[in-house]
Amino acid sequence: MKVSQILEQRQPQWRELENLCNEIGTSSKGARLPATQVARFSTLYRSACADLALAEAWQFPPKTAEYLHRLVARAHSQMYRAEKYRWKTWGQKVFIDVPAAIFQDPAVHIALVFFWVLFLASAFLAQDDLIWKGFAEDVLGSEQISQVETGFEEFSGRSWGENNLMAGFYIINNGSIGLYCFVMMLFVVPGFITLGQNAVVLGATFGVMLRGDSPEASENFFNFVTAHGPLELTAIVLSAGAGLKIGVSWWFTNGNRRIDNLKKTAVETIPVAMCAFCLFVLAALVEGFVSPHPEDNLPWFFKATVAALTSGMLMFYFVVLGYPRSILSDFFDGGER
Repeated sequence: MKVSQILEQRQPQWRELENLCNEIGTSSKGARLPATQVARFSTLYRSACADLALAEAWQFPPKTAEYLHRLVARAHSQMYRAEKYRWKTWGQKVFIDVPAAIFQDPAVHIALVFFWVLFLASAFLAQDDLIWKGFAEDVLGSEQISQVETGFEEFSGRSWGENNLMAGFYIINNGSIGLYCFVMMLFVVPGFITLGQNAVVLGATFGVMLRGDSPEASENFFNFVTAHGPLELTAIVLSAGAGLKIGVSWWFTNGNRRIDNLKKTAVETIPVAMCAFCLFVLAALVEGFVSPHPEDNLPWFFKATVAALTSGMLMFYFVVLGYPRSILSDFFDGGER
């Protein structure tokens, strides 16, 4: 077959493909073409790719070969073009799917209860000092308690430049704590030991300051930790919960292959880990720019308000938005009846 005959035979398909490219490119509903038209576009695209691959063997004229290059490139960009950013889809994911997944995650529940029971028990024992005399000293050591009290007795705020520096430090430091809890929880038992140590040490520190052996240090301590505390402690719990979820997936496979179950669980854990990361960053920013201001510059009432607002936002996001929609529907339907 002569080249002229081949060109005459192929040109109608090239023109049809070019028309489809024009239609897809100019229409706002290009992604909603009828299935038959999409199938035709795919067939024409593959045919044009084959023609381009054989252009040299068939000795197409240079202008025709160049035209085919442009046509195939254009059709390729139309077929594999990136989808438009869909705010509705992301809104569904961020404000419905993620909080629901975290709210219903048993690993997060276990980490939450385990951390807060140990934290509150440790704070109570350190503050009371009657049920377990010397509990705080046994956990923290007299030297560390003295260092904490001395440090907060002398604390009188920082300059703006120091706040910038410390905010970056807190992001790295807090993130490393969360990452350590996450990694250790992959092995389950070491993870519980690590999370428990963090809970007991933090609780004992709070308890010592509640005891008020050094009133000035206690006042400065709570003036410092109040604003960022809810964000940071919640992030630690989420980090541990994410690691526990993956760690347990090694043992409870639900009939899947161990490696397949691990991959599936790792994907499901991404929202929990991302929430923990965001909370660590927010906590570091509050700790860097709000918490260090002394009472004279920024009263404790303001920091308590920040803590109350962030706690309310966390409750709303993880509990209200995460509460199963079917249960809410049943509740309201029952109320109407």
